[in-house]
Amino acid sequence: MQLDIESLRVFLAVLDHGGMTNAAQRLNMGQSAVSRKVQRLEDRVGRPLLIRDGHSLRPTRDGRSILDDARAMIELHDRAVDRLSSSDLTGTVRVSSNGEVDSCQIASLLGVFKCRHPGTTVEFTMDHTGSLIDWVDAGAIDLAVFQLTEEAMRPSDIQLWTEDLVWVTAASTVVHDVPLPLIDFGLHCYYNSFTHRILQNADVAFRPAFSAASSVDVRAAVQAGIGVAVLSRRYLGDDIVEWQPPVPLEPLPVVTQVIRSVPGERPDAVAALIDIIRSELTEGRSSS
Repeated sequence: MQLDIESLRVFLAVLDHGGMTNAAQRLNMGQSAVSRKVQRLEDRVGRPLLIRDGHSLRPTRDGRSILDDARAMIELHDRAVDRLSSSDLTGTVRVSSNGEVDSCQIASLLGVFKCRHPGTTVEFTMDHTGSLIDWVDAGAIDLAVFQLTEEAMRPSDIQLWTEDLVWVTAASTVVHDVPLPLIDFGLHCYYNSFTHRILQNADVAFRPAFSAASSVDVRAAVQAGIGVAVLSRRYLGDDIVEWQPPVPLEPLPVVTQVIRSVPGERPDAVAALIDIIRSELTEGRSSS
């Protein structure tokens, strides 16, 4: 019997974060990929490791028996990988992202980069897509991760994955308010460039109801029933459902998460960080 480290990592994430959906969001993987990895682990063990208990999952007796060993194995594996992957690379990398990528995940991958390249320095900030585009163009930062519509992408952008956008609201709330209470990512929210136009073209009056910098905060506002927002389809679930507009609306565009760096030859440290971002953020996703 050979236990797969990544399957063990997913198994622990499912238990630590309260289910397949939360684990998928935390690991930035599709829920089907999480399910496959757990199934592969159970196939190798030859017995079930998880029991569905209502809306949550809990470990079986065999699942409980491997928890401590699984954590120790992952820790030893990651320590060995970091040690073997360390380099003499030096330099400062200034990197930014929008709020669509979980800040904990960004912190984790930057930690991986720092462990592999201890001689480097990383400076990270989070802001809206519009600001990040300007910063990269001005050379104020070396690279950024953000979302764009197809027509706004450049040939040099590195595509990570695409997202279908939907209008969403809380499952427990029927929104008929006029004007429509709108939840967004702030004054410079990239989505506003098309959501406001779509609503105006349909003569749907709207007002700002809640603004936040990250998708975590926006989802919380939606779940609280504060109003309507535009989010990736992957966030639909028990608490968040598609909003049914009072009149037909134009389709929302597909957006692509990209890496954009300062034009020209990339310094070694920047190229190394881009490789880690691509690896860590596209695990379990379909990359374009």
